[in-house]
Amino acid sequence: MPLARRTLLAAAALPLPALAQPAWPNRPIRAIVSFPPGGAIDTTTRLLAPFLSESLGQPIVIENRTGATGTIAGAAVASAAPDGYTLLFDASTHASAPHLVRNLNFSYATGFAPVTQLTSVPLILVAHPSVPANSIAEFMALGRARAAAGQPLTYASSGNGSAAHYAAVLFLQRAGWEATHVPFRGGGPAVQALLSGTVQFHMGTAASSTALVQSGQLKGYAVTMRERIPQLPDTPTLNESGMPGYEWTEWGGVFAPAGTPDPILDRLNTVIREALAQPAVRERLGAIGMLPVASPRAAFAAYVREQQELVGRLTREANVTLD
Repeated sequence: MPLARRTLLAAAALPLPALAQPAWPNRPIRAIVSFPPGGAIDTTTRLLAPFLSESLGQPIVIENRTGATGTIAGAAVASAAPDGYTLLFDASTHASAPHLVRNLNFSYATGFAPVTQLTSVPLILVAHPSVPANSIAEFMALGRARAAAGQPLTYASSGNGSAAHYAAVLFLQRAGWEATHVPFRGGGPAVQALLSGTVQFHMGTAASSTALVQSGQLKGYAVTMRERIPQLPDTPTLNESGMPGYEWTEWGGVFAPAGTPDPILDRLNTVIREALAQPAVRERLGAIGMLPVASPRAAFAAYVREQQELVGRLTREANVTLD
């Protein structure tokens, strides 16, 4: 048999995908964002999109699919084709939503392939100036005394099941005393309630609280990260203030649908980490109180599992609900 005919027959025997596998990506990529424009994860996504588009040679089309604690966006991506053309840019509710939202038609544990952690947002334990404590040690003693007297301190959060709420739950567990939770609809209203003296303390993001601490409008007692933050170098961490190992941050990350091929995930991880290393990106993130992380795939997957387990435990022990 002539060589040309044998080659033709061999090619005909191959499955279609083996004959024509267009290089990825060869069309626009959808970035599904779980929260509204202007929030931390949306801001990060829009900051990175031009760099990712340039690296990948395709437009990044951003879609905000908001509501239901991020699960609307999660459902859209979990059910998408695992081909690298639909990505989820999600916040730390990725860890809490599976414990708070009922009757989900997808699994946060098995429905996604973690790509990389984008950012970490430290929280700051802040209080109204009228609170009679000038250090974290004094604040701890005050909270303990008030709880024992049946007059617990009050604290604001940006809503039931929010990062600020869980940060306070973990803090109070470790502190060993109780305080009264007052949830608000978002971080802005929570900070305003604190500034007005309606509540006494709050776990506020660095973005919302740093300037208020620097100006003296709020007292800043401690940071929830393991290390101090550059913006408030004299404010200690809870880790160094009698709560060894305490750490809580808001975070953002990128996920693909489960089953996305490893070569695509690896390339996404590489280009996103390169984008996060850009000086302009790092400067902008730092200016709004966010720290770039850019973790390897395996490290991010382990971190997500750890966060889901921790939040699940806190949800059960403190009976956290969305109601």
